[in-house]
Amino acid sequence: MANTLTLGFSPCPNDTFIFAALVNGWIDTLGFSFEPVLADVETLNEWAEEGRLDITKLSFNRYYGLMDSYTLLSSGAALGRGCGPLLIARTPLVPESIDQTSIALPGRWTTAHLLFSVFYPRAKDKHFMVFHEIEQAVASGTAGAGVIIHENRFTYTDKGLVKITDLGEAWEEQTGLPIPLGGIFASAQLDSELSHQVAALIRESIRFARRYPEKVMPYVRAHAQEMEDSVMQAHIDLYVNDFSLDLGDEGRAAVLRLKNMLPD
Repeated sequence: MANTLTLGFSPCPNDTFIFAALVNGWIDTLGFSFEPVLADVETLNEWAEEGRLDITKLSFNRYYGLMDSYTLLSSGAALGRGCGPLLIARTPLVPESIDQTSIALPGRWTTAHLLFSVFYPRAKDKHFMVFHEIEQAVASGTAGAGVIIHENRFTYTDKGLVKITDLGEAWEEQTGLPIPLGGIFASAQLDSELSHQVAALIRESIRFARRYPEKVMPYVRAHAQEMEDSVMQAHIDLYVNDFSLDLGDEGRAAVLRLKNMLPD
């Protein structure tokens, strides 16, 4: 009988693209079976303290507070260049006014919140909500500005909104490193060899998805619901990259650098 591991990831296209072959048994899983638990990343962040899942997607901001409880896997991460969160508003704002503006943010534990705090440390009027509600909150005036992630970076201009700051770009200019957004983590209670095996399986799942997109994309589309195919593909192209296959030395350096920028 296969060893069953719970696996938490988001329904966003980059995650479903990465994990489709693994959870559907389209690759040799070496005797493991995976029970997928799909939830938005902030929900996964909140569950992490309970240790609810064996393997889970987490924002790096959340991981830094739970490093004794989780092991970062070398594959499956959302990390790269030109893919960071965007601060948007209805009209252009000068940097000084951000400190007095109500800001919609995608969850207290997200890396987007951490980055915003790094570059706007005096902004205090923060409101946390599900990431896909932020665009509308800004458009309606419920929030003066908002930090958007995921597919919303491809759609905000359609609603007449403008970019104030590309937080990922600001990070890259300051550090020269790719921005670490989220990673895949194994419970520290799992054997280290098992964690290495899971990382290798995730890598093979990504390779399968790249070789056979026609097999994988119906699974991705089923969870992307109202997203246009072009937005879905752009999302995958941006967030599934060589760092997803293997963090490497540069990726791990970026993870450490971000940790060192945590506010006191």
